[in-house]
Amino acid sequence: MADLSNIIHILPSMKSGDDLFSALEILPKYDDTIRAADVPVRLMALSDLYRIYVPSNMSLEIYSKMYLALLRSLQKKGTKMAIQQKNQNHKAVIQQEYSGIMGGSDSFTIIGASGIGKSSAISRAITLITENRVIEVENPYTKIIPCICVQCPFDSSVKGLLLEILRKVDEMIESKYYQNALRARTTTDMLIGSVSQVALNHIGLLVVDEIQNVCNSKNGKSLVGMLTQLINNSGISICMVGTPESAVFFEQAVQLARRSLGLRYDVMEYGADFRRFCEIVFSYQYVKQRTEITDGIMEWLYEHTSGNISVVVSLIHDAQETAILNGKEVLNLESLNEAYQKRLSMLHGFIYMEQKKQTSKTKRKASVVNVKISTEEKSSGELSSSEFTIADLVAMAKNENKDMVQLLKIYIPVVEVAV
Repeated sequence: MADLSNIIHILPSMKSGDDLFSALEILPKYDDTIRAADVPVRLMALSDLYRIYVPSNMSLEIYSKMYLALLRSLQKKGTKMAIQQKNQNHKAVIQQEYSGIMGGSDSFTIIGASGIGKSSAISRAITLITENRVIEVENPYTKIIPCICVQCPFDSSVKGLLLEILRKVDEMIESKYYQNALRARTTTDMLIGSVSQVALNHIGLLVVDEIQNVCNSKNGKSLVGMLTQLINNSGISICMVGTPESAVFFEQAVQLARRSLGLRYDVMEYGADFRRFCEIVFSYQYVKQRTEITDGIMEWLYEHTSGNISVVVSLIHDAQETAILNGKEVLNLESLNEAYQKRLSMLHGFIYMEQKKQTSKTKRKASVVNVKISTEEKSSGELSSSEFTIADLVAMAKNENKDMVQLLKIYIPVVEVAV
């Protein structure tokens, strides 16, 4: 057991750099001989692709932010101000008199597009920071849960979220706060006081996922207001995680915006991080014929996933699953395209919109270089330069009675897609 005044030294030491990167990374064990195993064995092992976790700069920032937020929260526990706040919370439950002494601006947001790995990064950070254990303090004796993760109710119910927090606390320290609240049929106002007291005694960091549910609910502002009151009455840090639409909600008013300063992320850009991720996932092959990833495949993956890593994993997984089931047993552009057309058809619209957004954001301009073609080159049906125009190729196809697609393949990579 530890003393409450010395509690910050109980946390694992904060990692950084290469040590943090290697600690966050998860690469399931892979044996190349499994490609010769029976079909059911390979299909079951194929699910290991979803266990792969390759850290990025987002992972490192989330870890640092959560570690420091937890540290600030734990530093407040056991102080004179925390004892005064406990007395005020008791009055809030009994006399309905609310007074936040602890206060502070310990809330922050992690906002990013769906599927970029926010929840996975948070889960890995929590595992590393807390080592999945409850802290037991001797003087005074209490159990502190370093981090609790709850999900924002779909209807943004304030009472529903408060009860879920109590249920999670009971699950971790085997208490009976949730049962007592149900038995007493406590009102929402009384619950705020009770949860504030429980959070002050037992919670270090509270993570509220799917916070975008507040955007389209009439109870949205009430729920955010409750979280603000919880911060003031308990002094704990609260992390709100959601998609970009939640940012629009928080920007509506100053009192909401100041409570939602934090981290914002978008889909991964095509660069070293994306290429490394593709190389690692692509190396986990369970088809009989092994292939190596090429620059063309990586570019194709980016164009057909818009840099969304969860879609990349699903696409490579489904391509291998399809190839195993239809007997082709190879992971190549053909099997990837087949999986994209058959398994990911519902995502085509979202991927197209994301590509359109990226194009408009970077304002890329396609340049076409016109070259002069001599009479001899036209008559021979070949272009000596790698620079050409589509019009020249069309004219050549008509004059020489050639297939336009086959002619294009001579000068540029062409992937035929079945419609």
